[in-house]
Amino acid sequence: MSTVDPLKGYKGLARETLARLGVRVWSEVELTNDAGSVFTGVILPRSETFDDLHVVLKLKNGYNVGVHASRITGVVETGYKEAVYKIPEKDFPARPNLPKVTLLGTGGTIASRLDYRTGAVIPAFSPGELYGAVPELADICNLTTKKIFGVFSENMAMENYVVLARAIGDEIEAGADGIVIGHGTDTMGHTAAILSFMVQDTPVPIVLVGSQRSSDRPSSDAALNLIHSVRAAAYCDIAEVMICMFGPTSDRYGLLHRGTRCRKMHSSYRSTFRTIGDIPIAMVGRDGFTYLSRDFRKRDRSRKVQVDAVYDDRTTILYYYPGMRPDLVDALVEKGYRGIVIAGTGLGHINKPLYPAIKRAVEAGVHVVMTVQTLWGFAQMYVYDTGRDLLDIGIVPLENMLPETALMKLSWVLAHTDDRNEVMRMMRTPVSHEITAREPHNGYLIMQGGLPETQEWIRGHWK
Repeated sequence: MSTVDPLKGYKGLARETLARLGVRVWSEVELTNDAGSVFTGVILPRSETFDDLHVVLKLKNGYNVGVHASRITGVVETGYKEAVYKIPEKDFPARPNLPKVTLLGTGGTIASRLDYRTGAVIPAFSPGELYGAVPELADICNLTTKKIFGVFSENMAMENYVVLARAIGDEIEAGADGIVIGHGTDTMGHTAAILSFMVQDTPVPIVLVGSQRSSDRPSSDAALNLIHSVRAAAYCDIAEVMICMFGPTSDRYGLLHRGTRCRKMHSSYRSTFRTIGDIPIAMVGRDGFTYLSRDFRKRDRSRKVQVDAVYDDRTTILYYYPGMRPDLVDALVEKGYRGIVIAGTGLGHINKPLYPAIKRAVEAGVHVVMTVQTLWGFAQMYVYDTGRDLLDIGIVPLENMLPETALMKLSWVLAHTDDRNEVMRMMRTPVSHEITAREPHNGYLIMQGGLPETQEWIRGHWK
């Protein structure tokens, strides 16, 4: 007697509705709702952590849709076919004339498939699995894969950064011509920033890559991001820590962003990563690279990588808001935090009630630095008397360093020294373009839809 639940994962109202209508998970159906809309697809199982109100269908176009159970007026079963899932796997061909690239896995599902039988994401990670999923990789390089750990990117922390940096150094020393790091997109910018300080003088490219949309979706960016990143690691002339993701929302090309100047700027767009305060270093396409800047460290196999994998996590960011209370600062000092990055308003401002608390923190030996929450622009605290007062208290401005990059650098610096003068010297001395002398004239552009100048720009550039 079968023990398989025909309504796997469904509960509550959704389960009652499917049972009443006499259909099961994996039924091919035509489902009608109270608006007269008809959905044709396959009823998918649901994870037990999902709500009990929606029935989910995989449509013929590859997308999923959830229909509220209370709105379903009829279902006609047209077939039944349970999914059997297996990642295709082929031997990755070895070609001695191609570069050697190592892909380090951290838990991101850059090449994966969704197992609709269980509702779990199955990562494609071995060279054979990746070759089965993205066969174009075999024409680019000889690929080695190593899983360093498996965590969601929001769970990345001090111990992960240290292990990853050391693994990168080991692979470079072993002869890799480029490194690719599969990483979740949510905190990819943080990891790229800390690796820019932990792994210096790299002779080869170090490229972080992820995907905004899972590989089972027709609009997935996973395969193309992986192709672009592996090509960059194998052949690009830029030997720095970079992020490689979609450039435009279409799949025309990818962009290589410097690790210290890149930020995730949209929760779901495939072109979510943007260079802030500068321009991307290069475009990468199917036929090669277009270098947008020449101000980068070049690939040089004779250079010896320097791994300095240290981190002090007694640091935090205070994102200033009107009415912020001084007890927040006092609490951080009381809890033993050694560094505070303030994301201030305008040119680097906070309210006056915070001044005494900041002064107490500095006198207690806490290192307090100022960035700007505008992201674009510089902390220029000498312009107004309020900023000058903060300078007198002991806050140190970090020019146009991004708040998250400042947090990563301060954590790295404090693992080396607690001497105030040395901390501030290291913070204000650029390592990897985290501070720049100026912003490019063509860097700052926001597409405010419908404005005449924007429309003119689009007409001149859209192909």
